Amino acid sequence: METSKHPSTQQRLVQLSHNGPQDLTLLPDQAVPAPGPGEYLIRVGAAGVNFADVLQTQGRYAGGPAAPYAAGFEAAGEIVAAGPGIDAQLPLGTHVIGTGPGAFARYMTMPAAQALPVPAGWTDAQALGLVLNWATALAALRPLGRIEKDEAVLIHAAAGGVGQAAVRLARHYGARVIATASPGKHETLEALGPDHVLDSARPDLAAEITRLTGGVDLVLESVGRATFPTSLAVTKPFTGRIVVYGAASGDATVSTHDLVFTHRVQLMGLHIGALATDAPALYRSLLTELTELVDQGVYRPGTPEIHPLSEGPAALQQLAAGRTRGKLALDPWS
Repeated sequence: METSKHPSTQQRLVQLSHNGPQDLTLLPDQAVPAPGPGEYLIRVGAAGVNFADVLQTQGRYAGGPAAPYAAGFEAAGEIVAAGPGIDAQLPLGTHVIGTGPGAFARYMTMPAAQALPVPAGWTDAQALGLVLNWATALAALRPLGRIEKDEAVLIHAAAGGVGQAAVRLARHYGARVIATASPGKHETLEALGPDHVLDSARPDLAAEITRLTGGVDLVLESVGRATFPTSLAVTKPFTGRIVVYGAASGDATVSTHDLVFTHRVQLMGLHIGALATDAPALYRSLLTELTELVDQGVYRPGTPEIHPLSEGPAALQQLAAGRTRGKLALDPWS
């Protein structure tokens, strides 16, 4: 194992139960993990906070860790050690963005195959979202959603990390963008330039979207129960696509009878971690396209709201309550 000097213990946020973020606890003197085959050890500069973290604290994330567990899974930081068996190994000292267990800490391990160098001139915090939020948005819009110029795309929860990335990308690819969010987040969305910003809770939401578009070509669905009936109602029959990558308000259901006789749409599921594992070539192509978007200036450095690691439980509670906008991050050194 190639390594530079680092301590043997650290502070880390540990989820003690599945009762929610209130049981997320900062513990000292936790062991610094050793990188296994195909892994890097990362000195975390900034960790990303995602809704999946909330679901894991509640035991609602399929395949999620059993409590107690080292929390967090997205981070950017410096490679300080490398395990054996890494193809095209990056040098120690390289700053990368990627995913791995126990990101809400000062040190974590990260699969080398999923680590991408932080763009030149960017801080670790500015790179958060690249391999999760932006990769999810791009996958939903392009290889799965097959968005074309002048098509209408409906983006729910558009003020969130994936939502804002999706608005920017959809505009870049020439789509007409309808974004939904609660009214307090509309100013944030309007700054991104969608064609229409609508209250996600308005009772006539489906009718208004249909009036504005005549039917939507693509829906990016991450809310679930609260918006899924609208998504089905406004999507064009047969040619319309719905990409589902979350269910923040709870699970929604659709039957085979619905798909044959009522809502004749193309329905797809997306989990970016599963895509990275099950379709690695497709995932790497997404990262290549994102790197090109960085070079073109389409994807600019992020501006996450950064909190000390000790405020992680409060940050997750705010996210769970829907009182955040954009990307949240934790600094394990403050």
